[in-house]
Amino acid sequence: MNPQAAKRDQPLGELIARLSALHPNRIDLGLERMQLLLQRLGRPERKLPPVIHVAGTNGKGSTIAYLRAILEAATLRVHAYTSPSLVRINECFRLGAAGGGTLVGDEELRAVLERCEQANAGAPITIFEIETAAALCLFAQHPADVVLLEVGLGGRLDATNVIESPLATVIAPVSMDHTEFLGDTLTMIAGEKAAIIKRHVPVICAEQSPDAATIIEAQARRMHAPLYSAGQEWHVSVERGRLVYQDERGLMDLAAPKLFGRHQFDNAGLAIATLRALDTLNVDSAAFEAGIVSAEWPARMQRLASGALVDEAPAGSEVWLDGGHNAEGGRVVAAALGDLEERVSRPLVVVAGMMASKDAKAFLANFAGLTRHIIAVPIEGRDTAMSPDRLADAARALGMRVETLGSVEAALRSLARLAYEVPPRILITGSLYLAGQVLDQNGTPPG
Repeated sequence: MNPQAAKRDQPLGELIARLSALHPNRIDLGLERMQLLLQRLGRPERKLPPVIHVAGTNGKGSTIAYLRAILEAATLRVHAYTSPSLVRINECFRLGAAGGGTLVGDEELRAVLERCEQANAGAPITIFEIETAAALCLFAQHPADVVLLEVGLGGRLDATNVIESPLATVIAPVSMDHTEFLGDTLTMIAGEKAAIIKRHVPVICAEQSPDAATIIEAQARRMHAPLYSAGQEWHVSVERGRLVYQDERGLMDLAAPKLFGRHQFDNAGLAIATLRALDTLNVDSAAFEAGIVSAEWPARMQRLASGALVDEAPAGSEVWLDGGHNAEGGRVVAAALGDLEERVSRPLVVVAGMMASKDAKAFLANFAGLTRHIIAVPIEGRDTAMSPDRLADAARALGMRVETLGSVEAALRSLARLAYEVPPRILITGSLYLAGQVLDQNGTPPG
């Protein structure tokens, strides 16, 4: 076999590993490397369909899921770039098409990544930067009506912040996370997120803490960007289990989102507000409702109804999966669990694995009033994962009963041996990396 044929036949994982070795760090914020690569690639970011750029700490992905579902219900073609992937790298790249988009195939993804690799010519570059460049190349090659672009980390120096004139910028809720990269105050983090705001481009903002709101409002004024803020220009509420949205154009009474949890009403509202602020997209009320009730986003309060791991759990139990990993993410998941408990009462067990950089105590504190049973597990194959012992110490400091086991599978088997009067509700949480492994081992990867 000739060398070129051998190169084409190599697994994507091998190619990703080679690209990952181009930079000693997985994260190194800055735009210089990205700008140089895009120049060598012929500036694909300037050849895109209209872009909606989404930043924030929690809810970015869910908001993009609603945006995509609504736009597709309006028969528009929608490209979407999101991160991180849970099981396969292809999940990050969704190509729009009439009737709904699809994940990019292995061969096309390999070709565009190799094109970016060749253009980069061995220079130091992070894997996220080269994947983002690949997304921009893909989206420039394929016709579509809209591109949905999710910020990876922060905003100001994120690799996605190369779009000069997006159709809109969106800021989901901002909270404390990634403090080692973005700063150790909410004001600093909000400043990083708000830096995606572009001159004269509408910015649609979720409800924020006062500190974050002040920073976002100031940046919008500085950039002369029309600002549409939750609680001011638009409102979303839950009434009789339905989503009620209101702005100056009127009121919409819509069915509840398919995604579970009160926070999903807010994420859906942010998507609605974004599309209502844009006159160039023709979205009718039927498309809004169809999108809200059909949007899916894996590992966000996802009920695992079947699969290899679910089969290990106690008979009749509920198994839920959520990739939340910071204090605010834990808060909204705990609130969703509280809603479930009001509907059907079950004992709750939390199976948790986290990365070492996260504040385990702040995350787990959200569940202290809901359960005393925590099982700490490792995240396999992640050198920067938190040890189960350290995670267990954080739980004990909150007065929780905790044990450590070697895997999620072992945790579920252990629970299956206990005598429950009522089958338990099991939440697997703490990390998107853990969530991805669970979906893979369960045999239910994202499609």
